[in-house]
Amino acid sequence: MPRSLKVEVNPKVFKWLRESSGWSIEDVAKRLKSSIEVVEAIEKGERQPTFRQLKELSNAYKRPLASFLLSVPIKERPLPKDYRMLSGKKDVFDKSTIYIIRKVRNLQEISKELSININYPTKPKVKRVTIKQNPEDISAYYRELFELTEKKQRKYGTPYEMFRYLRDNFEEMNILIFQFPMPIDDARAFALTDDLPNVIVVNKKDTIEARLFSLMHEFGHVLLGETVIDFPDISILVDNRKELWCNTFASSFLLPKKIANSVFKTERKALTETNTLNRLSRKYKVSKAMLLYNMLKQNFITRKEYEAILERYRPEETEPVDEGDEDKEEKKGGGIPSDRRCLSEVGNKFISIVANNYDRNYITFTDALNYLSIRSKNFDQVLAKARK
Repeated sequence: MPRSLKVEVNPKVFKWLRESSGWSIEDVAKRLKSSIEVVEAIEKGERQPTFRQLKELSNAYKRPLASFLLSVPIKERPLPKDYRMLSGKKDVFDKSTIYIIRKVRNLQEISKELSININYPTKPKVKRVTIKQNPEDISAYYRELFELTEKKQRKYGTPYEMFRYLRDNFEEMNILIFQFPMPIDDARAFALTDDLPNVIVVNKKDTIEARLFSLMHEFGHVLLGETVIDFPDISILVDNRKELWCNTFASSFLLPKKIANSVFKTERKALTETNTLNRLSRKYKVSKAMLLYNMLKQNFITRKEYEAILERYRPEETEPVDEGDEDKEEKKGGGIPSDRRCLSEVGNKFISIVANNYDRNYITFTDALNYLSIRSKNFDQVLAKARK
């Protein structure tokens, strides 16, 4: 098809694809190396786009080219409720974040359909709670259910090991855990509970300690039955009751008050020194921000001390620093191997669902590769590692 050939599109579809992908008219004009007037004319039905323009926008929006040929816009699920509390950005998201939300919605739907094929349950094995219930009591229940003792927590060599352990537990409860990169200043995590299976997504660009906190924070939203996107952060300034509940739940799960109190008393003489914070962070696989928050809540430090010390660690909280794992390899350049990336992003459960459907001939080999976003040469490695 000649690239300059005009293509007849429904202007409502053209506009819907732009808006639902988070692009402004100005963004589109710049991408097409055209003018704002041309884009506006297409959206008004006064002008038809060229094949070249549609192909360019298909790549930009990460949408199939055929989506521009729809007769009417598709009704999509709304974006998660915005709990980010970012000034001037209420319900305004970066294009990359919107793409990840759309991608995860698609994976959620795929997982649901494939699970039905092989009689896998999709309903989460959790009992919904309300914010009237004590989050510390709920967190204690799940620590016991996961058999996460203080000794086991300290024994993990890295925070990654603890993350994988918790992820395995959530997958056993039919909750899928995904890790995808999003702009770190736009969103840290989101939870989808308005369809089955429930899904938690954490930002792969975040530090692993922050991801652990986000994981548990979003699980709090799952327990509350909420579909939200937020910026899980240990802060005394949170005024949203549900965010505060989830913060308390996550903090209590990762470092219960009884354990924290005992540790802080033992370390009281040098509690806020850098060496102490580094050692406790490594020992319990939690961020220094969370340690300081717990110190404040239990009156081991003052509000003024909390803010002053926390300021020292803010830059660290946005840059993965862990040694000997996928983040380290990715930062060296060239990325991590495709099989490990797939396992890190979508987890054992999703891979297992896809593999079982392929084994039973419900989907083709090409389908399986597309669902896992891998090449054929990596398929066997992915399955081998997922089954370990």
